[in-house]
Amino acid sequence: MITVRASEDRGHTQIGWLDSRHSFSFDQYFDPAHTNFRSLRVINEDWVAPGAGFPMHPHRDMEIITYLLEGALQHKDSMGNGSVIRPGEVQRMSAGVGVLHSEFNASEDQRVHLLQIWIMPEKMHLAPGYEQKMFSKETMEGAWKLLAARDGRNGALTIHQDAELYGARIRAGEQLIYQLRPGRHAWLQVADGVLELDGIEVHAGDGAAISDQPVFTLKVSPDSPTAEVLLFDLA
Repeated sequence: MITVRASEDRGHTQIGWLDSRHSFSFDQYFDPAHTNFRSLRVINEDWVAPGAGFPMHPHRDMEIITYLLEGALQHKDSMGNGSVIRPGEVQRMSAGVGVLHSEFNASEDQRVHLLQIWIMPEKMHLAPGYEQKMFSKETMEGAWKLLAARDGRNGALTIHQDAELYGARIRAGEQLIYQLRPGRHAWLQVADGVLELDGIEVHAGDGAAISDQPVFTLKVSPDSPTAEVLLFDLA
């Protein structure tokens, strides 16, 4: 069964420097029908104005993944990490017992566009942790590239949950198949482009919950040269 969460139906926050769309309930946006999907708690699509951003603030007991679509994001945290994240790089921060961090647009003249993802950990009160890795676009072309997993295999980021995050880029005329193991569920998030999910047209910003369906197929629309997607394989 596939249930689409249309981009225009997401929650919306706009506070001048921040334009944010929420797939699930977040901050002052609450929708009892969309609070989470399995362990996936937050997918926020954020556009941050030049030079602006989130000042130092706390998190705890959450796996936080940052996926850059355009621009550059400056990160600092109370663990002593400081970096700039760019497209192709993925960051994982385990908040654990508690961490402070800030995120600012590293550019003074261009917006930054990103997906901020929260996954609930399988255990509370873990030690905070941080990783940032480059995954070239070439490794995602026409194939599922593992970006994060509990065992951190094949160079993926390590997350503290029975969940796997894949990325893929698909060209017009190509199709990509995914097989779910018994008892697993998937959330597909369209990052860019237009494609068909088992014949259902989905666009950038759309999400789709997939359950009780062992196989599904993605095919890029002829109107979209390429599409970029994230896939969460969840217990």
